[in-house]
Amino acid sequence: MRMLLVMLWLLCSGAFYASQTTCAADPNQLTEQEQQQGFKTLFNGKDLTGWQHSGNWKVEDAVMTRSGKGGSLVYETQPLPDDFELKFEWKVAEGSNSGVYYRPGQYEYQVLDNQKHVDGKNPRTSAASIYFCMPPSHDATQPVGEWNEGRIVCQGTVIQHWLNGKKVIDLDYTDPRYAWHVALLANRGGNLADRGANLSLQDHGDPVWYRGIKLRSIPAGEKLDRSPVKPAEVPDAAMAAEQRKLQRIMENQARQRLKN
Repeated sequence: MRMLLVMLWLLCSGAFYASQTTCAADPNQLTEQEQQQGFKTLFNGKDLTGWQHSGNWKVEDAVMTRSGKGGSLVYETQPLPDDFELKFEWKVAEGSNSGVYYRPGQYEYQVLDNQKHVDGKNPRTSAASIYFCMPPSHDATQPVGEWNEGRIVCQGTVIQHWLNGKKVIDLDYTDPRYAWHVALLANRGGNLADRGANLSLQDHGDPVWYRGIKLRSIPAGEKLDRSPVKPAEVPDAAMAAEQRKLQRIMENQARQRLKN
């Protein structure tokens, strides 16, 4: 009997190590812990049921990806709740740019190849930033072509961005310390107090892949991890380029107002 048990153990362990991809958990399915936490899946791993697009998004090997032209992929089943936690996995090719929009206007979790794309030169527009508002604490991305684990947590006036298990942004946008960051986004057309948007995956025409998209509402009274996170410093050259871009945005807005 003892010998039989040993042989069975060797057989099972050998099969496991020979084919870890077969035995690994499906990222598009909920774990037992996620079920207990109240998550639900927004992508079934098979098709784009519940999502709206213009024919440029598709599912390959249980992964959302895009080709051709057509714009963003929008989860149309329901808007995101005011207080929520969103998990997703993403990867990019060299030079790729995409993003996850989760509230109205300019609320964007940046998805980017920090090394090759010009936006990677400015932490405020780098991967996991609140685009054109708050930079992450540091670059926590995996190498291009590898999967990253993104996470967005919103509760009241607090916004958190996580990347690969690390909290890289913890912003209370009513905190006077960050008034300049909030004003910067407002000048671009974003209002951090807005709510009620549909989740949207941005299409910049670049190769990008998403999977494991899971959402839960955060119940009232739940306490967040509010350990402090220091935003990365923006280099002088990046800051100057940012100000030139902002000037162009504001001039364009002024022209639009004159037309109207």
